[in-house]
Amino acid sequence: MATASLTPIFSSPLKTSRTTTLTTTTTSLDQHRNQVVLRRQILKGLVLSPLILIKAPPSSEAREIEVGSYLPPSPTDPSFVLFKASSKDTPALRAGNVQPYQFILPPSWKQTRVANILSGNYCQPKCAEPWVEVKFEDEKQGKVQVVASPLIRLTNKPNATIEEIGNPEKLIASLGPFVTGNSYDPDELLETKIEKFGDQTYYKYMLETPFALTGTHNLAKATAKGSTVVLFVASANDKQWQASEKTLKAILDSFQI
Repeated sequence: MATASLTPIFSSPLKTSRTTTLTTTTTSLDQHRNQVVLRRQILKGLVLSPLILIKAPPSSEAREIEVGSYLPPSPTDPSFVLFKASSKDTPALRAGNVQPYQFILPPSWKQTRVANILSGNYCQPKCAEPWVEVKFEDEKQGKVQVVASPLIRLTNKPNATIEEIGNPEKLIASLGPFVTGNSYDPDELLETKIEKFGDQTYYKYMLETPFALTGTHNLAKATAKGSTVVLFVASANDKQWQASEKTLKAILDSFQI
């Protein structure tokens, strides 16, 4: 009678070792690939969404409360309050690219935040394009903003005065889009004036801008000092203009640098 011979089967130590090594290597490679993929996704996110993943410092100490609760009364007209910009207010003031400026406001107005992409946060101390310094507004009366432009954008002469840049029409042709928020048409310019306060010259403008993003009525005042041209803009729609034309003109007149 034939008997079957049963031979125990043992795994070769060498085979086991190789299998373990391959498994460990594969796991290590998978982990490495996962890490590489994760890094690429993070980097891609940083490139595509810098404003979301990188929190930049605020462009100004904007307070969305009535300015009358923290600004002092104007010494020339107590029905207004006085805003004096200082180095804590904007990156450009801290960098010394803009000299301190001031203007009056009705106490019911509120300061609004300037988007970082418009504030000059990312280009100080050397910005190639204009940026927004501060903004204030009132739902019933209108809004104002201060726009700063590098002098080099308008002239190659260092520390040029506004007269050396050109006449009022030439200046507004360059800066008009920053008044309207989109485009500028010379036919929209209703009035220009030249005013002097001490050694500082200001160009003043009245514009009727039916297609402007800022409003159908715009007042502007510009001057040059140091390496910057500063533009003050007061804007209103038709309804606001009817109620606050005199107020907006008073605010514009008060602007000084």
